[in-house]
Amino acid sequence: MPSTPSILLAGCGKLGGALLDGWLASPTPPKIVVLDRHRTGSDDTLTIANTPAEIPTSFTPDIIVLAVKPAGADKTIEDIGKALGSRFKKSALLSVMAGRTCEALASAAAKAGAEIPVLRAMPNTPSAIGAGISGFYAPPNATSEQATFCHELLFAVGDVVRVEKEEDLLAVTAVSGSGPAYVFLLAELLEKAGEAHGLSKETARRLARGTIYGAGRMLDDLPDDAEDLRKAVTSPNGTTAAALSVLMAPDAWPANIAKAIDAATKRADELAG
Repeated sequence: MPSTPSILLAGCGKLGGALLDGWLASPTPPKIVVLDRHRTGSDDTLTIANTPAEIPTSFTPDIIVLAVKPAGADKTIEDIGKALGSRFKKSALLSVMAGRTCEALASAAAKAGAEIPVLRAMPNTPSAIGAGISGFYAPPNATSEQATFCHELLFAVGDVVRVEKEEDLLAVTAVSGSGPAYVFLLAELLEKAGEAHGLSKETARRLARGTIYGAGRMLDDLPDDAEDLRKAVTSPNGTTAAALSVLMAPDAWPANIAKAIDAATKRADELAG
């Protein structure tokens, strides 16, 4: 793989656009062709192709990043394979889609004319502001260079955690892929509770969001375990202890968070199947 590999980004919605922005902000951005029917504006840093037929004939992607809707993935792979011809065999696929396995995508690539490695990642929505975290899996048939480069591509929009088994991405999807929604729900509920106790909507909103932001900063900046940070806030017989006695009851958060992750993991498995 060359020192500055080339990328074909298929799909440039919120996640694909976030990845693209991160790559372009790099001191040495890779060579990029964006395949997206809605995108315009080729320039010196990247080329826009609204259809696969518009991919430059001189361009051979080292990595094809699939950021399309899962239902359209096979057709996208087929169209890219036809457009690239023999160049397709020199690429690897990096999927950032939920619910499509390496095996399924590799099968689609084989039907399109190439048996190539398929790597998978599960980023989350904070990637759009450069604060994401991605679970990443590289199969045995991917080279170390391909795995390293894909890791670097994902690192452009946040942290990356590599998993050893593709099946681990089911739990990644449940914990961090869907995880921002759990935090947003907490903010929503804190705001509503604040209003119910007489705070103005704006005050409750600022307090809830500021609290979650500050707690997140502490989790990120400090080496302490989350459990230790929780205990440090909780004075015996104090207000926090009173609230936690409700939230930590056996049938409250301990049971329901586990049930929620189980439900999300099961659904991720269903989508993959």
